[in-house]
Amino acid sequence: MPDVLHLLTFGLVALGMVLTPGPNMIYLISRSICQGPTAGLISLGGVAIGFVVYMLCASFGITALMMAVPFAYDALRFGGALYLLWLAWAAVKPGGRSPFQVRDLPVDPPRKLLLMGFATNMLNPKAAMLYLSLLPQFIDPARGHVLGQSIALGSLQILISLSVNAMIAIAAGSIAGFLAQRPTWILVQRYLMGTVLAGLAIRMATEARR
Repeated sequence: MPDVLHLLTFGLVALGMVLTPGPNMIYLISRSICQGPTAGLISLGGVAIGFVVYMLCASFGITALMMAVPFAYDALRFGGALYLLWLAWAAVKPGGRSPFQVRDLPVDPPRKLLLMGFATNMLNPKAAMLYLSLLPQFIDPARGHVLGQSIALGSLQILISLSVNAMIAIAAGSIAGFLAQRPTWILVQRYLMGTVLAGLAIRMATEARR
């Protein structure tokens, strides 16, 4: 097991990442506003399954293959950076929308909500980068049982992500109502989100390969 300091440090990093707007957050907010908090929470269940898949792949060393192949790693890194830049542009472009603005989405059954949440997370470059390059930095082989450390850290990240996103899904409607009456706040939120996403994209693109 990782020591307490490693757990706390990784927990803070995981909290910072989940609070940064990304594909998971945007989808969950959209779904919760359109179809209600229950639909958002069901979608979050699919996101959770995606995190478990990532965690198990990283823990058993499958993702290490990508880290060993420069082209595969760079393709993921630059592809993820371009995707984040596209999200940033979508947030700040003329006529762009805040993720908290009400939008029309089809009412989907629970099974489809679960599958869409899973697909959103599996195609989420931020989640991939978390397990490809961040989690290994908190594993100390000297403490033994690398698999156990990986699973402990991954489980902590999943717990933090689910807790924060569940609160966002439940409160999305109230936040959207607040912003609808204050259009200036919508503009500020859009540009703040665009700036954060662009910063993440630049950092991802310029990050040296481990």
